[in-house]
Amino acid sequence: MQKKFVPVMITPFNLKAQIDHDMVEHLVDFYLDAGVKGFFANCLSSEMYSISEDERLELTRHVVRYVNGRVPVVATGSFGLTIKDKALFTQKIYDTGVDSVIMITGHFANIDEPDAVLLQRFEELFSLTGDIPLGLYECPAPYKRVITPEILQTLLATNRLIYHKDTSCKVENVRAKLAVTAGSRLEFYDAHTPNAVASMQMGAAGMSSISGNFYPEILVWLCNHVNDESRQEDVHWIQSELQRVDPLIHVAYPLSAKYFLQLRGIPVRTISRAHALELTPEQKETLQQIYRDFKGWCERLQIREVVSAPLPSH
Repeated sequence: MQKKFVPVMITPFNLKAQIDHDMVEHLVDFYLDAGVKGFFANCLSSEMYSISEDERLELTRHVVRYVNGRVPVVATGSFGLTIKDKALFTQKIYDTGVDSVIMITGHFANIDEPDAVLLQRFEELFSLTGDIPLGLYECPAPYKRVITPEILQTLLATNRLIYHKDTSCKVENVRAKLAVTAGSRLEFYDAHTPNAVASMQMGAAGMSSISGNFYPEILVWLCNHVNDESRQEDVHWIQSELQRVDPLIHVAYPLSAKYFLQLRGIPVRTISRAHALELTPEQKETLQQIYRDFKGWCERLQIREVVSAPLPSH
């Protein structure tokens, strides 16, 4: 089965630090041109904790409207103090037209609460949200709650889950969860770029990592060729390259991604609500080197680098 790359979208801001909707459309076109097979809007990369409830809805609605059914769109919905609040916001996000509403695992139990509490609250939310298709996201914030294969199996039995974004970062954990999800309609996406090849070769539906906000073409190529016997040497080479630079692109993210896209000719501003500081000269130098590396990767793998079209003038 064809593997899919689904980017976790960044949010571009204008000079007043408001969402720049023209640039959102520009980025959607860029990602689609690179060959992505879906979008995760309103996620951690989108700075979802730094924008208001209205902005989360407005941003998701805009992405759905502009994508216009070309690929599926998912978005986070588990905001609110109580489970009833979360259910209400889940409905609002679903009403924007997304294909699935994503639940952040860390929103359903405190760090010191057992899995029994987590399950109980998930079950309550499921009972309040009709038949809305749901997904899970082991988001690093407010804290990373990695779910066990047993919890995943219990939740899968409800027949509500169609999406899972995994951040366990451990191949053995991924293997155990994939064994549980085999044969179900749930699509399993690994967020950890260094796991890409192992996860997909074990049966993951694809990848959904921050590296797609730097060089989506590379991740799309990897998804397309991960099981191609004739390209395994290149597959393992690019995996090691991605693994090498992965810790570097996480520094000052998502500003790092916005700066990298500028290097690529995309006029997204380096304005972030989540990361207030400017990039240091050293950080910029590191990203410039990764950009040069990226050009070399495209050359070796014979990948067409997406060139940004100029913004329409209104």
